[in-house]
Amino acid sequence: MIDLNAKYENVLAALRTQIPFEPEICIVLGSGLGDFADKVETVKSIPTSSLPNYPKSTVQGHNGYLHFAKYAGKKLLIVQGRIHFYEGYKLSECLIPVHIAAKLSSKLILLTNAAGGINPNFEPGNLMLINSFNGIQIKKEITEVLGLASLDAKNNFLDFPSKLFNNRIKQAALEEKIILKEGVYFFTKGPSYETPAEIKMMQKFGGDAVGMSTYHEAVYASYMKMKVGAISCITNFAAGLSPTKLTHSEVMETAELVKKDFERLVKKVIELV
Repeated sequence: MIDLNAKYENVLAALRTQIPFEPEICIVLGSGLGDFADKVETVKSIPTSSLPNYPKSTVQGHNGYLHFAKYAGKKLLIVQGRIHFYEGYKLSECLIPVHIAAKLSSKLILLTNAAGGINPNFEPGNLMLINSFNGIQIKKEITEVLGLASLDAKNNFLDFPSKLFNNRIKQAALEEKIILKEGVYFFTKGPSYETPAEIKMMQKFGGDAVGMSTYHEAVYASYMKMKVGAISCITNFAAGLSPTKLTHSEVMETAELVKKDFERLVKKVIELV
């Protein structure tokens, strides 16, 4: 079992000398959604490159910053720069933002991502509330981090994602008049996009959207007794569902189009939780 407390002791020690407050809510920004960090009152921004042993994000749209910010009277930690498994990092390295948030006493975590649409009723530009996950590809790696979880820790997953948090997200969408789909997020390790055959398999296993992040973060956050909510921005049709080839630029372009709705939704969620 990998001890994340020992692994990131130096990172947390360095952070605690700089942070202006302990955050109540952590928000992890997905591909193309990083602009949200500019839409709230930033108290302090800490480049992750200044922190010892903090992995470098190498993906376009993931600048490496931890923003301590405020909005609607709430204290926020905004993670701008996700660490992905497909970048060659170990799972324990991908979990560092969640570990930091939990150790800084954040009780809620809102995970966001860009995802490919599998559900035929979805189209690029939709926002999807994640109501369940399929992460079978990464079960072994998660066991290496969590070990043999205690009964108490296992009970945290009886409310995963948090029903109360998800209800607040749905309420926020209703109040802001934003169409919010719901569905299952299917995790893949990457680094390549999925094949049409793999997408057919995911459809048969109940997947509504597919991506290469979020699942393991949600599992670890729940294990750490945080309430988890998660939203996908559907940025493209999954492989085999569109005649055009998938590209990362397509993901970024669609995220750009939907970012105003995303900003309104997240701000309202912060107000309601």
